Amino acid sequence: MVATHDTSDRTTDGLGTVVITGAAGGLGRAFALGFARRGYPIAAVDIDPKGIEETVQAVTDANGTAAGFTADVTETVSTDTMAEQVNDYAQSLGTTVHAVVNNAAIYATINRSAFEDIDPEEWDKVIGVNLKGPWMVTRAFSPYLTAGSRVINLASATVYSGSEQWAHYVASKAGVIGLSRVLAKELGHREINVNTIAPGFTLTEASYGLMDDAESYGVQRGALKRASQPDDIVGAALYLAGPDSSFVTGQTIVVDGGRQFI
Repeated sequence: MVATHDTSDRTTDGLGTVVITGAAGGLGRAFALGFARRGYPIAAVDIDPKGIEETVQAVTDANGTAAGFTADVTETVSTDTMAEQVNDYAQSLGTTVHAVVNNAAIYATINRSAFEDIDPEEWDKVIGVNLKGPWMVTRAFSPYLTAGSRVINLASATVYSGSEQWAHYVASKAGVIGLSRVLAKELGHREINVNTIAPGFTLTEASYGLMDDAESYGVQRGALKRASQPDDIVGAALYLAGPDSSFVTGQTIVVDGGRQFI
């Protein structure tokens, strides 16, 4: 179901449409704005229609082109329907689907507890959205991707630190890295690049809600002594979507100011 749809006459400068899941706020909205400012049309996807409306409005206020689509990234019919609608939208702009940014994830609402105490239902939900989601969305868009298209999956630097009391989240993000490597090989023969970004702790609305000292959390552990901002992560995504990364695939870029060296 299309939540909102902007078909203004704004130029797209020949750039393909970028699909962003989890785009209702936080890092997803930052991705939408960052890509829109570079001239990419945006297909903003989320399960939250109100948040999507706000993201589309933010993009159009920044003189970008965007449409909003609601979908549950864990459901086959939902993702397939959304992908078809997004492809129709891209074609209406005279473009194709250039990049899929699999950003949707459960993060701020996770209960942190020892692995023995994690509710199995919560485990399944986290794995469902964070790991099954990227697979489902990429699967749904596969028929619409062409040579030069990009898939960018979001993992987490916690995979390398082994953050305690977060086994389901860390496991889900480690799975994303493995999934990306397989997809890079399976889609490589079609000249489609698949890569992963593993952000460190980044100052989004969700992060501020997790702790009182969000702005200083982990800063002293990094080589760069400042907190990560959403635009720091957006820059990596722009690189992976752009022409300068045309021979980069199956890789994981850690963007955490040098807190983890891998």
